[in-house]
Amino acid sequence: MSEKSERYDQGMATRRSVLGASYVDAATKKSSTYDEPFQTLITEAAWGHVWSRDTITKRERSMMTLALLAGLGNFEELALHTRATANTGASRDDIMEAMLHVAIYAGVPRANHAIKVVKQVLDEMDGGQKP
Repeated sequence: MSEKSERYDQGMATRRSVLGASYVDAATKKSSTYDEPFQTLITEAAWGHVWSRDTITKRERSMMTLALLAGLGNFEELALHTRATANTGASRDDIMEAMLHVAIYAGVPRANHAIKVVKQVLDEMDGGQKP
């Protein structure tokens, strides 16, 4: 592996704080020399540049991310970032507000499926209790 930049190090620290160290460790172990350029890109750009900015809070950034992922139909990433709300400070009410925006601006079918995904994740986070 090549030497990592300061932006990469910042990104990895932010990624760990948002997604959790155990998730990031598992994802890192799955990477290979083949996908190293992609992993470096997302760590530096998404986590080191965008998520590390202090212009808005991690809670606000989390809500925007949830809405964008739901609106674009990226439901696997939506589940991941729903779990991350435990670390970003976005509440369940915040998540629903984001999904309501999705319904209006991206369509009810997308929001409907996104809410289904969110409910499943929140249920898992509660140890099987319905949110």
